[in-house]
Amino acid sequence: MAKNSQPIMKRCRALGITPGVMGYTGKSKHESNRHPGPQRKAKKSEYALQLNEKQKVKFIYGVLEKQFRTYYEKAAREKGNTGEELMSMLECRLDNVVYRLGLASTRREARQLVNHGHYTVNGKRVNIPSYLVKVGDEIAVSEKSRSSARFKKMVEEDAFVAAPKWLEKNKTNPLMGKVIAKPSMADLDFEVSVNLIVELYSK
Repeated sequence: MAKNSQPIMKRCRALGITPGVMGYTGKSKHESNRHPGPQRKAKKSEYALQLNEKQKVKFIYGVLEKQFRTYYEKAAREKGNTGEELMSMLECRLDNVVYRLGLASTRREARQLVNHGHYTVNGKRVNIPSYLVKVGDEIAVSEKSRSSARFKKMVEEDAFVAAPKWLEKNKTNPLMGKVIAKPSMADLDFEVSVNLIVELYSK
């Protein structure tokens, strides 16, 4: 399995992403204001803008090129808007859903925890981060994992983010949530010009 080991803060700056989108808050210990670099930026070409949007989305979701193209080709076969279908699929990845439900602090952590089998979908353990959830699916921390210090601390500190409207947190069990609708562009937690990605792949 391919591993994305790109430095978070450095890539965020290069792609114009707010670190908060990746689940990181505060200032990195590696950040410095001593050398902010040139203030004027050269105007990017149309291709550079398209490529930047694609790289940004790939980085946020932790998807490599081959898999990203597969998502795009699948989205292009759907009846709806290709760009919107693409983003909907990416949002429905299990690792992203775990993150958006607040069951992991970052998408990277969510991928790792899913790989280690800490979550279930409709009661069955799933250890594939790219698994696509559907409307009606219930996602939860597995019974075995709930006793771990990591998840006990989540419950004790009530360290949960507000879920987007297409997801519903369980009111009695904070380690469980449900997919109640298909995600839309309005549900994204970052800005993206998805039309640029479509234009890039349409060439």
